[in-house]
Amino acid sequence: MMPNLIDSERQEQALSQPLNLKTKLTYGVGEMSNEVPGSILVFFLLFFLTNRAGLNPGLAGSVLLVAKIWDAINDPLVGWLSDRTSSRWGRRYPWMLCGAIPLGVCFCLLWWVPPFASQGLLFGYYVAVTILFYTALTAVAIPYTTLASELTQTYDERTVLVSFKAIFSIASSILALVVARIIIGAIADPKLQYLILGAIAGTVACLATVCCVWGTRQRFRLIQAQRQSAPPAAILPILQQFKVALSNRPFLFVAGIYLCSWLGVQVTAAMLPYYVVNWMGLPEQHFTQMALTVQGTALVMMFVWSYLGQRIGKHAVYCCGVPLTLLAQVSLFLLQPGQVGLMYAGGVLAGLGLSVAYLVPWSLLPDVVDLDELKTGERREGIFFGLVVQLQKVAIALSIFMVGKILDGSGFIAAGADQAAPIQPESALWAIRWLIGPVPSVVLIGGWLLAYFYPLTRQVHGEILLKLNEQRQS
Repeated sequence: MMPNLIDSERQEQALSQPLNLKTKLTYGVGEMSNEVPGSILVFFLLFFLTNRAGLNPGLAGSVLLVAKIWDAINDPLVGWLSDRTSSRWGRRYPWMLCGAIPLGVCFCLLWWVPPFASQGLLFGYYVAVTILFYTALTAVAIPYTTLASELTQTYDERTVLVSFKAIFSIASSILALVVARIIIGAIADPKLQYLILGAIAGTVACLATVCCVWGTRQRFRLIQAQRQSAPPAAILPILQQFKVALSNRPFLFVAGIYLCSWLGVQVTAAMLPYYVVNWMGLPEQHFTQMALTVQGTALVMMFVWSYLGQRIGKHAVYCCGVPLTLLAQVSLFLLQPGQVGLMYAGGVLAGLGLSVAYLVPWSLLPDVVDLDELKTGERREGIFFGLVVQLQKVAIALSIFMVGKILDGSGFIAAGADQAAPIQPESALWAIRWLIGPVPSVVLIGGWLLAYFYPLTRQVHGEILLKLNEQRQS
């Protein structure tokens, strides 16, 4: 018995220490597997499909929505299966390692323009590749996001760890945009530009996944050793587990905050190239510069919001940050061609509030998992994180689908890479302005209201942890 007591004491001492820098950095690096390809996809995919591949805007907007029919099953299924996975590497790491290489390959193929004259064949190709890409992304992203709960225990610890995730998320987006800016400027062939960009981003995503597994595994083992008294998730039918998750009231708040945040942000991101090029009448490189302005400001503000989150609470920070983004969206709607300086000022204002959308929802979710364990005696990170990752993909898909359909209905004229840029009708320009400002603003207001009434404060979560520790010990 004595060796077991000594080992237990060593584990308790290790866990009482703060998260080490290696764990925080490598966990943050893991976010690059999702955010580097994700940023390129959000900012460039619709523009690429309509202006490089020559796909009709309505079909282009439908590409991701069709893929979501599969993803609606795939995301929660992987979360459920990863909860039940048993290996010497734990429940999550085998999924991440198996999905890393397919993720990189499929993302590269997404930016190849096949020699198809038929709109139907083009649509079929991009739907097939997108389904494969999202399948691989699910295998990596859902297990990765659950690690925020499995590497931490306290309210502030999670805020710190998720802050690193959010910092790397914005930094990864900036990296992707910088690389895109360099490639677009250095390569004349418009089709080859995106293919090379996809290959670089896919390679980065693959390597980031492996680095995350390597750097966080030691901390993961320590935390799981301390939680070994908690029973594993019950082998329940997946639909029954969904029912339990959806009956968790704070989870519904978090899911709503996340969905509203990302719907609002992604609609704005999808419209940014059209706004800069078609409405403001600027060269394409101004789009990447505008996006870098937004993301660079958000990266700097991440440190500020993280600090405030540990002082006034995470949901309070969200309520402070979102109004700044709303103000920026209204200003972009009102701008006229030629007001370039004001456009960049609006980008800075948007970045001031944007960082809370990266930080807050992910730092709230592990607290919900603790509440679920207190009520059920089981830890089911995979189900909760799987549902939220699905919401992220749904937000991206819905935003691009909605943007594509509205542009198509407004008379927007698509053109291939080898065609001259057409003059867009007035109705299309009005659609671009409404989609960059008022439309996403309404969605963000919904997220703000949910954050204002969110029930799990720092004090409430502290009480949950006390009861949870008593429950585990008994």
